[in-house]
Amino acid sequence: MNLLKVIQLHKNESALIKKAIKNNREAQHVLFELHAPKMLSVCRYYIKDLQQAEEVMLNGFFKVFSNLKNFKAEGSFEGWIRRIMVRESISYLRQQKKVEFAVDEFHFKDDATNNIDTEIELAEIQQHIDDLPEGYKMVFIMYAIEGYKHHEIAEMLHISLGTSKSQLFKARKMLQEKLKESNKITTSYGTS
Repeated sequence: MNLLKVIQLHKNESALIKKAIKNNREAQHVLFELHAPKMLSVCRYYIKDLQQAEEVMLNGFFKVFSNLKNFKAEGSFEGWIRRIMVRESISYLRQQKKVEFAVDEFHFKDDATNNIDTEIELAEIQQHIDDLPEGYKMVFIMYAIEGYKHHEIAEMLHISLGTSKSQLFKARKMLQEKLKESNKITTSYGTS
């Protein structure tokens, strides 16, 4: 049964895309309503302030609808939109001059794992991610959440492969320290 729903949704989305390419405002509105909540989350990963994230998302959707004729249906439509939102978020942060990448490169284990045992709320984890330096945060989100590879991150951010790996390593280390600290505070107050 679920497979039929997925097929039907795909057919409906394909029809909506065709209509939206012809500037059908209703089809564009439906596509926006379908994808806006997830895309706001994508922008929010990168941009701390919700109103600024919403503005970036809206600019991203303007680009989506302006370039809809370029969507080749070779992958998922959601993935195509998501890439636009990521690039739009990066562009916004660059314009705000909020991104700096430490260039020091050092050797580290590439297979870093999360060894933290904690029951921290999702909102608290998001706050810890928001508190990371922008360069760390951007690489961490692109790698750990969006699933980009280091060579893709390096290309998109105009940094070296080593800098991408270094930023991820530092971000993970900083997050682990913050999560350990939060866990200690939670358990010392007896609220866990």
